[in-house]
Parts: sequence; structure tokens; C-alpha cells
Amino acid sequence: MSTLLEINNLCVDYVSPNGVARAVNNVSLKIAEGETVGIAGESGCGKSTLAFAISRLHKAPALISEGEILYKGVDVLKMNEKKLREFRWNDVSVVFQSAMNSLNPVITIGEQLTDVILAHKKVTYKQAFDKAVELLNVVGIHGDRMGSFPHQLSGGMRQRVVIAVALALEPKLIIMDEPTTALDVVVEREILNELYDLKTKFGFSILFISHDLSLMGEIADRIGVMYAGNLIELGEAQQVFGAPEHPYTKGLVASFPTIHGPKERLYGIPGNPVNLLNIPTGCNFQERCSECAEQCRTAEPSLTTHESGRLVSCHMV
Repeated sequence: MSTLLEINNLCVDYVSPNGVARAVNNVSLKIAEGETVGIAGESGCGKSTLAFAISRLHKAPALISEGEILYKGVDVLKMNEKKLREFRWNDVSVVFQSAMNSLNPVITIGEQLTDVILAHKKVTYKQAFDKAVELLNVVGIHGDRMGSFPHQLSGGMRQRVVIAVALALEPKLIIMDEPTTALDVVVEREILNELYDLKTKFGFSILFISHDLSLMGEIADRIGVMYAGNLIELGEAQQVFGAPEHPYTKGLVASFPTIHGPKERLYGIPGNPVNLLNIPTGCNFQERCSECAEQCRTAEPSLTTHESGRLVSCHMV
């Protein structure tokens, strides 16, 4: 498979009166055409910051300070406003975390879908309206709902509408930022099954962001784990979820119960995420790690390829 998106040594900083917090630190990642890549980690680890950087949706005080983001070989960070407008939604679209916050509460969903199409395509209003009805049908919502307002829809239906908006211009990459967080497990399963069918139909790639590693293990081809802005483990989904190597990934996996097999006590990761304004010398995870050695306190580990074929950033692996 050819590479669709390539991120090289990306750094994103948040500038505040108290200092500069590096939310994404030298992250490199490739996404192939038709591939689903998952990014997991606790809240505040840099997942959403990375996603927003790809579409350049950051506002001050966020600043992309280093690196490059290549979409089909073209650096997104060097695009002017016109090129960037064409890039967004035509090539890369985003499904945000809260559907209710993504949709305008005083405009019908039909108008919102139609406006997206009219803003980017030279078509008549009728053509845009018909396309909007088709998109609703694709995500499992009847066209009669075109006149409904967001508050008149259930949480699952609103999430489907947001996915329909993301699909409107048939982009090659869809970034999904915790799209099922507010949904119950039944609706979550329906949305994910629908998403899988849509991916098969349209052939787009997905960058799926979630804190739920078990959910990601079912839908992703590869999984990357982030901590304190760093990508600390990256590999095939079944490898990362089934046999994690980094102590942090082990902690994430151990915090989820299994449906099958014997009941076992769950263990959380002790301590709190590191303060990005006060990064310690050495490994960022040292204060919460049960395997920490002297080397971890003096030298920062690098992301290297190990015998299993995956990338891991840990002195002890």
C-alpha cells in the first residue's frame, strides 16, 4: 500500500505565561491508503493535539513549532489559505468528539449537510440537497430527517450525521477524535460496524483516536500509544493489544476487564500524568513505572524497532 499521510518529527507547543508546554514531541507516523491507525492514551497525552495539527485546526496559544506533515508528498504546513481550504474536507475530514458541539443547534441537519457541499463543490442547490439525502441514507438515517434539528435526534443519530458530514466530499482520510465516547455500548457497536462498512465501500483511511484500547484492538490495523506528547509504542493492533511491551501500554491493557476467561483483579496505573510544564530528566513515565531503573532517570529513551517488529520507547524492553 502506498503512503497517504506521513508525519515527520512533529512538535506542537502551547505557549502560556507559565512557560511552554510541548503537547506533541517529535512524533513520526505514516498512514497508508485504506489503513486504519489507532492512537490511544490517557486524556492530555496529545492525541487530539496531533489530530488537529494534521488539518491545521489549531488556534493560539497552540503552535506547530517543528516537523512536517506530508499528504501525498505535499507539506500541509506550507499550504496557503486557499490550498488549505481545498485540503480540508476534500482530502481530510474530522469527526469531532462531541456531535452536539459539532452541529449548529439552530440550523437543520439538512441545511448543514447542504452547506458543506455548496461551500466546496460547484453544484446547484437541488444537487447538493439530493446528495445530502443520499449521505443520510448511507449512514442509516431516513431522508425525512433533513428538516430535523440536532436536539431532535438521539446521540447515535447525531453521531451518524457528523460522520455523514465528514463523508460529504469523499475524502481519502477521516480523523475520528473519540467519536463514540458519549454513546452506550450498543449504539457504539452499531456506529463502528457502520463505519467499517463505509470504509469498505469508499476506501478511505482512518486515524482513530480513543482512550479505549480494547475498542481500538477490534477496528485498527496498527495501534500507536502516546504518553506526555510522545509516541511510546507502535505496532500491529493484535501485537500491541495482545502482548504489550511498554510498561504504560501494559497498564492500559490491564485496566480493561475481559469478557471471556477467568475473573482477574484489575490494576490501574498509579500516580498522575506528568506536568508538561515540568518534564523530568530521563523517561517521562519514570514516576509511575514499576520497572524503572537508574538509566530511566538519567537518559530519555528513543523510539526504536525491537525483535517483535514494533517500535517501543523504553530502556527496559
